Amino acid sequence: MRDTWRVVAGSAAAGLAVAVTAVAVAGPWDSGQRTAERARAAHWDRRSGAEHIGAGLPGGPAPAPSAAEVLTALGPSPAGGGGDDGEDGDDRGGRGGKDAPNPGEAPAPAPAALADALHPLLEDGALGTLRTASVLDVATGRELYGARAGRDVVPASTVKVATAVAALSALGPDHRIPTRAVWDAKGERVFLVGGGDPTVTPAALRRLADATARELAERGAKRIELAHDTSLYSGPARHPIGPNENIAPVSALMLNEGRLDDSTRGPAPRSDDPARDAAEVFADRLRERGVDIGHSGHPERARKAPKGAEELAVHRSAPLGELVERMLLHSDNDIAEALFRQTAVARGEPASFAGAGRAVRAQLAGYGGALPLEGARFADGSGLDRSGRISAGLLTRLLALAADPARPELRPVLTGLPVARFSGTLGGRYDDEATRTGAGLVRAKTGTLTGVNTLAGTVVDADGRLLAFAFTASGTTDRQGAHEALDRLAAVLAGCGCR
Repeated sequence: MRDTWRVVAGSAAAGLAVAVTAVAVAGPWDSGQRTAERARAAHWDRRSGAEHIGAGLPGGPAPAPSAAEVLTALGPSPAGGGGDDGEDGDDRGGRGGKDAPNPGEAPAPAPAALADALHPLLEDGALGTLRTASVLDVATGRELYGARAGRDVVPASTVKVATAVAALSALGPDHRIPTRAVWDAKGERVFLVGGGDPTVTPAALRRLADATARELAERGAKRIELAHDTSLYSGPARHPIGPNENIAPVSALMLNEGRLDDSTRGPAPRSDDPARDAAEVFADRLRERGVDIGHSGHPERARKAPKGAEELAVHRSAPLGELVERMLLHSDNDIAEALFRQTAVARGEPASFAGAGRAVRAQLAGYGGALPLEGARFADGSGLDRSGRISAGLLTRLLALAADPARPELRPVLTGLPVARFSGTLGGRYDDEATRTGAGLVRAKTGTLTGVNTLAGTVVDADGRLLAFAFTASGTTDRQGAHEALDRLAAVLAGCGCR
């Protein structure tokens, strides 16, 4: 039963629903992994949005499973201080039950033993020329292992963890991003006003247009002018990597993340003008509802709605917590850049790359000494910009902060993490002998650019202790080899009591 409670504890820690009855009937265990679960995982979609490699820069899904309450009995606040980096010792605690120890009460790994297990793996040549690492005991906030943990490096998509923490703390998990239709009676104009939701679908825009047409009919407005307003965002719309299938031009008004195919995640052909596309769908539906639109029936480009314009109808995004889960699960760059700018709006900064970078840093600085921000640079929200910098130590502190029972608003950072061998950008990994111990127990955000590979997340170890980890590799030349080396590091944590 030892492996059974480990999977249950690990699932609870990430907010995944694990039914005790399913554990009882699922059949035999193979190296700690239920055979039934592995068979199910083989049928899951494995496309990844995290492999940001292509021209320019080398390099709708349902939300991730979540739970209302996770990590509620971790003991001391994980955001607090801890022991000195590399301090030797044995932080032991009592077991929370005969078969299922509480992740905060099980014995923690001894730093020296953990170093013996991890250091040889960190020296793997597949991890390039610069490797950094941090392993944190979530219950106490103590760093159990560090290798250049304070060194700021290119984080790739693991920076989305910081983006998520900043947005959730600034706005809360229940915040919904509005897309509005407003009425300028003086000019007899309707403005479609973007609020920064990149996930708006054609169906949502048609519903918004239906409601708008009804309101116009009540006002007796049969012929209108139509414009779209993207003024919430400022600065360049194009990401510094240039035209790329990994991200659309960043706009406050978007249709399906600017995708030109039927995809909902991963690389795809992108529109040059997502705002125009959204406005055209809206205009087409208004015409179907009998509204006569001037200027040959096409919406005017990017005019700002006048102050005091009356709201006719509004569409609201999924709650921010669900957007965070979707962003982390599939490494969604468009949502990441939207949340980056939503943080800027919340803090009164310009909603541009530069303004959002300042806002995210300021928002994270609000946690005081809990987060080591010196040297960190938030160049974008997605991690596609190589000028961004973050340390492994900051990543583990962010994850521990999200696990703090006193901060339930941050829980989507954990519930959205991909599950090794099961979901999101980790769905096709942890399926060989060297990494199988991590399957179902490692939850982590991936990061991949050409020459940069990172992994940061949480794991329940062999004794039931919840750990946060971050491993980064720079100067890599073998992407697959680097992934496998990072996965082995996390799998060792899953299989190690290390005392």
